[in-house]
Amino acid sequence: MKRQTFFTLLIIAFVLSFFVTPLGDFSKLILNRIFATAPTIIQPDNRGKIDSYDWRLKDEKWNFISFEKSKGKVVFITFWASWHLPSKAQLKDVQDLYERYKGGIDFYIITNEERAPVELFMEKQGYTFPVTYQIVGDPSPIQLLEPPGSYILDKKGAIVVHQNAIADWNNDSVHELLDTLTKE
Repeated sequence: MKRQTFFTLLIIAFVLSFFVTPLGDFSKLILNRIFATAPTIIQPDNRGKIDSYDWRLKDEKWNFISFEKSKGKVVFITFWASWHLPSKAQLKDVQDLYERYKGGIDFYIITNEERAPVELFMEKQGYTFPVTYQIVGDPSPIQLLEPPGSYILDKKGAIVVHQNAIADWNNDSVHELLDTLTKE
């Protein structure tokens, strides 16, 4: 076999590995993390505001909770699914944010999946952030985003970040923003 043919076959095998092997999933996760950018912070004059905290959700034990408990607090909301690659890619940053700000910020890491696949995913990944389950069909004070969409709300309910795509949540600009919002 010619050297050029061998290298061509090697490159084809490498490219195919991205589509048909677990190495491909891992590689795609890494690439999503590498190319994620910091979320866009909405300028104060352009921020919308939620008009209600009337939203029923379920916690990780499948008990009903009310979003009302977050009134007057800084809130981080992200929508995710255990099967969704960009969601999985940004959850490591979400875990890091949770560890840094738990107790100072209310976290809603929301999925519309059933409990079994979510619990299995959380255990396998070692994530400890609180999972929140969306009640499909219930009204929401915010637009429900496709995974991995996210929001950050300030203490007055203003939407400070409205992110529709994967983001790098573990960076200095996000930390400065959250530090400022929690001190206000």
